[in-house]
Amino acid sequence: MTTTVPRRRIHPAWWVAAVTFLALVGAAAFRAVPGVLIDPLREEFGWSVSTISAAVAVNMALYGLTAPFAAALMERFGIRRVVVGALLLTAVGSGLTVFMTASWQLVLLWGLAVGLGTGSMALSLVATVTGRWFVARRGLVSGILTAGGATGQLVFLPVVAAVAETDGGWRAASLGTTAAALAVVPLVLWLLRDRPRDVGAVPYGGTAADDVDPVRTGAARAALAGLALAARSRPFWLLAAGFFICGASTNGLVQPHFIPAAHDHGMPVTTAASLLAVVGIFDIAGTVFSGWLTDRVDPRVLLLAYYALRGFSLFLLPPLFGPDLHVSMIAFIVFYGLDWVATVPPTLALCREHFGARAPVVFGWVFASHQVGSAAAAFGGGVIRDVTGSYDLAWFGAGALCLVAAALSISIRRRPAPDAPPATPTEPTTASAATTHG
Repeated sequence: MTTTVPRRRIHPAWWVAAVTFLALVGAAAFRAVPGVLIDPLREEFGWSVSTISAAVAVNMALYGLTAPFAAALMERFGIRRVVVGALLLTAVGSGLTVFMTASWQLVLLWGLAVGLGTGSMALSLVATVTGRWFVARRGLVSGILTAGGATGQLVFLPVVAAVAETDGGWRAASLGTTAAALAVVPLVLWLLRDRPRDVGAVPYGGTAADDVDPVRTGAARAALAGLALAARSRPFWLLAAGFFICGASTNGLVQPHFIPAAHDHGMPVTTAASLLAVVGIFDIAGTVFSGWLTDRVDPRVLLLAYYALRGFSLFLLPPLFGPDLHVSMIAFIVFYGLDWVATVPPTLALCREHFGARAPVVFGWVFASHQVGSAAAAFGGGVIRDVTGSYDLAWFGAGALCLVAAALSISIRRRPAPDAPPATPTEPTTASAATTHG
């Protein structure tokens, strides 16, 4: 029997999506810091690019490895508690950096504390919110929320760069990002709810049957069980490998190293930071459009196009650097913004297709591979710069890897459609779909 609910002007799922978007933006404020502050930290403490990149790498690795456990914690304790705790940990880790005097403290605060905090609100939060609150428009909503996290990392860059050049220096920038994370906490406490049933509603576009009971097993056990299930599936490894390269070519290389690379060629830091902010602006349009396309187009084809075009653009990047800003660099920035996290909605759709109800936890592990790739590229880019005196080899290597990711993505087999039509094109009809292998 289908449960009906009173008509509302705005379905509560959209309010949950809105506050989730703000939480992702608030947490992402800190992730704008490393790329801008590499040079100021080198000047003040004398640390090498490799040393600073090691802290960024720890942050990125933990950001990803925390995700599957965070998804399980959200099942066990609820979304709101986990998000509030994560925002507070991120704020503390960022704020305490103003007192650091040694590189190990940079690793502890930037790497460990902020990595765990932001990782608890990584794309596993997107998967959990869209899975619980939406049946219709999942691709679109996942695109919007993904854009929130990625855009927050980039649109703060000009602000952070400008603040870092004031009398307060990089310490004022770190405290500013702490304030951004704390500002979101009251909104999360007020508006974020764990499940539609908590406000007497059903998932958007669905029925009460789509609001499934939470998993009450231990968080670590649920996360590891999801990995054990996924590891027996060929699509998981193809998705994980592709997302490893996705992370390496965006968060790992471009985000922390684009500004120092541009500065190496005489471009002012504030100009380079503004360019990355433009990436963040176009990233919104690209990711939302990708979510819309994911509801209509084979996600494997989308991933093939996204990775291949990204790879070719990276091959063209090194000659574009210079002291002056040219149209060709602006064209690269616009394209890279459109492509930045456009890969997320189709990747999430393929996870749902192959793993059903376990998709949020499995996607957490796929996202973990994304951040391991980010960590490898963040550290590797710093080493390449220290050894060769240039980032060129890093750009070319990332471009070649993107072409590999394109080939891996199109080779994923589609799961045959069930005899009975599901509630939506991407939602399996039973929990047993979670054991289907590609």
